[in-house]
Amino acid sequence: MNRSISQGFTLIELMIVTAIVGVLAAVAIPQYQTHVLRSQVQRVIGEAGTLKPIVELCLLNGKTAIGAASQGKCDPQATGSSLQATAGNSAPAIAETWTSSGTGVPQVSLSAIEFSTIVATLGNAAGSPLQGAPASTITWTREPTGSWSCRSANIDPKYANSTCPL
Repeated sequence: MNRSISQGFTLIELMIVTAIVGVLAAVAIPQYQTHVLRSQVQRVIGEAGTLKPIVELCLLNGKTAIGAASQGKCDPQATGSSLQATAGNSAPAIAETWTSSGTGVPQVSLSAIEFSTIVATLGNAAGSPLQGAPASTITWTREPTGSWSCRSANIDPKYANSTCPL
């Protein structure tokens, strides 16, 4: 009596499946890492951009100095971010009002309606290609016309965003 009941997979079939999975992983993992770094850049653009309306209000109210609101100065009320470096983001005059966690917040510079800036430096938990020297930065600049423009610096073009070009 001849039985032709299959007892499982052959070695060659298992090797073919393993090779296919390996090729797919070799393509997918770098693409995933690029996607994660692009999303980190986008997040920092958004975090820094959320300060624009507050800067506008300060300028409209004639507050051109950064500091505690109780002193009649502009307090952006920014919170810390795990993707922004501690150094290069917080102005010493308002460090105590910006963050209690010690993580980075964007630096705001006001100049009487003209050319106010918001600068966010990537660091802390940001991916290693976004850290280091020279520092990767996102800068929002207010033009005298009242419009805002965004520029990024020292960020690899494959991680850059069309919202904030290099």
